[in-house]
Amino acid sequence: MSAHYAMRTGLRDWRRGGALLGLAALILLGGCSAIRPLLAPATHPDYYALAYTPDASANAAAAIRSSGRNLPTLIISPPQAAAGFDSQRMMYTRRADQLEYFANNEWIDTPARMLAPLLVAALGNSGGFRTVVQTPSPASGELRLDIEILRLQQEFFSTPSRVRFALRATLVESATRRVIATREFEAVISTASDDPHGGVVAANRAVKIVLDELAAYCADAPRRP
Repeated sequence: MSAHYAMRTGLRDWRRGGALLGLAALILLGGCSAIRPLLAPATHPDYYALAYTPDASANAAAAIRSSGRNLPTLIISPPQAAAGFDSQRMMYTRRADQLEYFANNEWIDTPARMLAPLLVAALGNSGGFRTVVQTPSPASGELRLDIEILRLQQEFFSTPSRVRFALRATLVESATRRVIATREFEAVISTASDDPHGGVVAANRAVKIVLDELAAYCADAPRRP
């Protein structure tokens, strides 16, 4: 009798233990399912860069302008950017008073840092300077160029969208710190497609237009009254 009772009790305890193990397994699986989305790999953004390529005809004209002249050395300070345009985020706007940014598309670096070597290329090919140096550098020069990016944004005010690139340039005489010239440059280019890639292509066209105008302006500025 007691042996039979013990057998039934053991069987009941075994079944209860199995049920508890099953319940624990279900809880564990449910917890893993809840955690899985949190552990899923994040979507990596697409990265883009600003680019500038001087025209071959512009290079030839610059060589003619620079021949036989006593030219100054130009020092380019690290470019700055207005608030909102000093990060890698690609900015766009659908309203004049509101800036937004693409979630999965970014610049490979901040626009200001990407612009620095492009400025050296554009000003160096202008024919207006003996050499163009980007700071920080131990070199010194007769002139210094300060740049501030005012706008680099894709505007969805119309179809197709447009990219606006604007900067302010200040040319300073290094010895006296006298401002020789200051001017704002801007280019607005329509996009071929209303997406980030279309914006990047338009942005690089706008950058080329602005830098070519800036280079010609700075090359002639020291000789203007």
